Amino acid sequence: MSKYSKDDIIRMVEEEDVEFIRLQFTDIFGMLKNVAITASQLEKALDNRCMFDGSAIEGFVRIDESDMYLYPDLDTFEVFPWRPQQGKVARLLCDVCNPDGTPFIGDPRGALKRVLRRAADLGYTFNVGPECEFFLFEMDKDGKPTTKTNDEAGYFDLGPIDHGDHTRREICLALEALGFEIEASHHECAAGQHEIDFKYAEALNAADYVTATVDDDGIARALGHLGILDD
Repeated sequence: MSKYSKDDIIRMVEEEDVEFIRLQFTDIFGMLKNVAITASQLEKALDNRCMFDGSAIEGFVRIDESDMYLYPDLDTFEVFPWRPQQGKVARLLCDVCNPDGTPFIGDPRGALKRVLRRAADLGYTFNVGPECEFFLFEMDKDGKPTTKTNDEAGYFDLGPIDHGDHTRREICLALEALGFEIEASHHECAAGQHEIDFKYAEALNAADYVTATVDDDGIARALGHLGILDD
């Protein structure tokens, strides 16, 4: 049973003063893609009428088959907590479909849904507990990334040699504001390496969670608190 209806989404956008909605999907390599619309176009998007050029996406279709459509999953609607309180930004994860409304076979989210349906037919469920690992690097005087890590800590170390604890804290708080359940966060083995662990969830939800963490605004906000990036 769905968590939200179309009317729920429209109401929340109005109540939360959302001005932009990001319609997000991934290419065949799992790279997050994004089409941003204004709130005035929301009903069109919710009616599955937002079209894009699939030939411009790596691994999708040829130029003469370029018309593709985004079908938002209403239950993935979230308002980004790190955006301004006026003119907020929200997101909807989308399935990619052909012009006739059938699922596009090259859509990674659709491929996972097909596998999960086959598993369900066999009586199985598939839960995943993602452990997201990443590195923090320093910026040079021109604001460009370097290969120098910002600490020399090791596995499970803490301050003062772990300089990333504040960043992990900010990321965890932002993720919890989005409804994630975070089980743990800690410094990993290598210098500058960090890990944030999500509680296990059904595979599609877990994949959606990991995709949602890719949004660069939230990461930039967190890193800005450490002075690694400007706010």
